[in-house]
Amino acid sequence: MPVNLSPPNPAKLLPVAGLRLGVTEAGIRKPGRKDLTVLLLDEGASVGGVFTQNRFCAAPVQVCRQHLDQGQPVRALVINTGNANAGTGDDGLRHTRATCEALAALLKIAPAQVLPFSTGVIMEPLPAERIAAGLPAAIADARADHWARAAEGIMTTDTVPKAFSARATVGGAEITVTGIAKGAGMIRPNMATMLGFLATDARIDQAVMKQLALELAEGSFNRITIDGDTSTNDSFIVIATNRAANAPVTALDSADGQALKRALLDVARQLAQAIVRDGEGATKFITVRVEGGQSAEECRRVAYAIAHSPLVKTAFFASDPNLGRILAAVGYAGIDDLDQTQIELYLDDVHVATQGGRHSSYREEDGQRVMKQAEITVRVNLGRGSAADTVWTTDLSHEYVSINADYRS
Repeated sequence: MPVNLSPPNPAKLLPVAGLRLGVTEAGIRKPGRKDLTVLLLDEGASVGGVFTQNRFCAAPVQVCRQHLDQGQPVRALVINTGNANAGTGDDGLRHTRATCEALAALLKIAPAQVLPFSTGVIMEPLPAERIAAGLPAAIADARADHWARAAEGIMTTDTVPKAFSARATVGGAEITVTGIAKGAGMIRPNMATMLGFLATDARIDQAVMKQLALELAEGSFNRITIDGDTSTNDSFIVIATNRAANAPVTALDSADGQALKRALLDVARQLAQAIVRDGEGATKFITVRVEGGQSAEECRRVAYAIAHSPLVKTAFFASDPNLGRILAAVGYAGIDDLDQTQIELYLDDVHVATQGGRHSSYREEDGQRVMKQAEITVRVNLGRGSAADTVWTTDLSHEYVSINADYRS
């Protein structure tokens, strides 16, 4: 069961003017499940994206990058589940391009105006003919209020769909933000999440979209980890349909640019944290906050060392306050001149360690009380500066092993 995460209420997901979503069952891997989704954009939308840093990236990632680099206005996205189309060589690229061509022909647009996405099993041929056969039904299903259906349609091992909406004011005008994401395992994004799509009706200049997507990913999806694995298919796309009444945002460091970023980042973080809450086999949602660093980068390095440690994660699963494991992870995070006598460790309100050793008031029953909670904050102060950063992660349970051992069956 996900940690304090419920399925979205479709009625609370706000339509974004200029965008429609359609979902169908194409039988890509298993019958009887939603596995093909399209997002259809009206003319005039701005689109930016960031993708996995895994060098063994999937065919759709390669084609997405190419299409965005060509600079033609994006008019459609096509997303399939059940098959990642990764590790498929030239055939994978050919099948991805065929999918784009099939959707482009139905919409009477250029193939380069279609962005493709795939998620699922690696090293299996993409059944492009099934996708092409399912596209007319997906297009026919497209409606502005189908966010919940689309969130369900992009799931793989997720147990609940992930979707959030918000309204905000930018430049004196109300804007709408809605996003969906999928992911539950193979999560340690570098630039993005497994699949995330964030849309707004705000008016945003195309020239800032790539940087906007990068900054949003850095503040949300690049701060989560479940198992430390970076997927071959990570993709995060930001869409602005340019239908709201705000003056176009042309610079992210302007007052309007910062207000816009705050609104988008709020939804992006909810999506990123939902992925952690729905982590494969997760029973705990853990915030790792590292303060007192010389740079945000070294704080992040320490936070990830804690979040990735199997010993730390299994201790959290067992509610076992074996907290020396956290101090050990801090020590091997790669800060060569770290002074252990300056380190402070807290579990929520419990001061566990001070000056590198056990705090005089710490009692194991206090640590266990916190460890039994479904949501826990680990806070470490390095005592060497003013920088800080935060990572969100899960525990590591028996169920994680079972899910991944049975993934292809």
